[in-house]
Amino acid sequence: MAHFLIVSFPTHGIIHPTLELARRLVRVVARVTYVSSVSAYRRIIAESPPPDGLSYASFSDGYDDGFTFNLDRESAASTAKIIDDDNLKSFIKQFDEAGAQKISDLARAFKEEARPITCIIYGMFQSWAADVAYSLQIPSISAWVQPATVLAVYYHYFNGYDHLIERLGKDPDFRVELPGLPPLASQDLPYFLTCQGDNQYNMLPSFRDSIQTFDKEVREFKLKPRVLVNTFDALERDALASVDRVGPIPIGPLIQSHFFDGNGKWATSDRSSDYMKWLDSKPASSVVYISFGTLAHPSKKQLDEILNGLMGSGRPFLWVIRGPSRGSDSGPEGEIQSRVGGTEQGLVVGWCSQVEVLSHLSTGCFVTHCGWNSTLESMATGVPMVCFPQWTDQTTNAKLVEGVWKMGVRVRVNEDGIMEGGELKRCLEEVMGGEEMKKNAEKWRDLAREAMGEGGSSDRNLKAFVEEMAGGSLS
Repeated sequence: MAHFLIVSFPTHGIIHPTLELARRLVRVVARVTYVSSVSAYRRIIAESPPPDGLSYASFSDGYDDGFTFNLDRESAASTAKIIDDDNLKSFIKQFDEAGAQKISDLARAFKEEARPITCIIYGMFQSWAADVAYSLQIPSISAWVQPATVLAVYYHYFNGYDHLIERLGKDPDFRVELPGLPPLASQDLPYFLTCQGDNQYNMLPSFRDSIQTFDKEVREFKLKPRVLVNTFDALERDALASVDRVGPIPIGPLIQSHFFDGNGKWATSDRSSDYMKWLDSKPASSVVYISFGTLAHPSKKQLDEILNGLMGSGRPFLWVIRGPSRGSDSGPEGEIQSRVGGTEQGLVVGWCSQVEVLSHLSTGCFVTHCGWNSTLESMATGVPMVCFPQWTDQTTNAKLVEGVWKMGVRVRVNEDGIMEGGELKRCLEEVMGGEEMKKNAEKWRDLAREAMGEGGSSDRNLKAFVEEMAGGSLS
């Protein structure tokens, strides 16, 4: 039986898809050891116990209670503005060093126990794991948890197209045309290609390392080029073809498996009862669901504008507001809760099971930051989107949602980066006032389910990969 070791960076956006990949591998007849930091381990165990065949291993990166991103909540458009670069760099360095040691120790221990590692799968920003794997003479492969389009943008940027992409910053009317991709404006590029000079931590060197590792595995390690990608053939066929040199293997969407099985219960908690009862009381496709992920914390000014837009739309809404003051009566979240509390139109919560909400019949639109996990969940449940991207890949995801897949719209922000209430109201009307985007969303929902279903393209791709790693047999 093949034995995979997956190492993941301890952020929700990477943990969730790589953990789902681990569960899928187990179902394809494989043993999986999932490795991350102590803080990630605590979150994973708290959410659900592992299925048979999946085990967890953890290491201390010096931040056992979790690393806190120091975010600027005071600027007008504050999203995920990291103020303390040095602290973040120190955290990443400690994680990488401790992770490399843990993988080496586990590989040796498993070999002594006669259950050696067949392949090491490393998440984004973990290129060092490929070097560790090579030193241990173990095959390795990257798991790219952003869209293939973003992979293609970075790949081409670091392989001869940097001058064209950099021209976007000088000429606002210029559109760059990369192989296999739609024309892209500056606002459509991944955030880290346009943020130079800002006071945010620039992850561009980490992306460069990831792309260079693909070539290094072929050139120095003499390995077959390949990378697992959280997408599916029908969704990004041209983008996948444009990076054929790195051997992309589409295995997505990597969201909760039982959503596609039809034979499991939703991963809910007892906290879900109030908002589910509230959703049950609303008409079909009438509710606006709002959530901006785990890192983005809109400023008070932005929260006020969102509330104005929601109230002005007249549509019922379920709004998830996370943050340090969640559950309290102080701060912007508490103020929003108090203002909405006396109405029947809206419900503000600090947490919800997102896939459960998106799959509810009353949910008609998702106002989202356009993180890739959220985008795929909205797509797989057939819910059109209003896109308010903040950083990382979200800007490119919004371009795809609006301009390519045509299952949503992207908001226009003012000169301060604020989405005004009137703009949100306009976007909600455009998305929910007609049938076209709903029909497109349902089309992509069906294609996503087909890809992940038994015998679908992603299902076949994953099984073929496991069979290859297992030496031609899944028994």
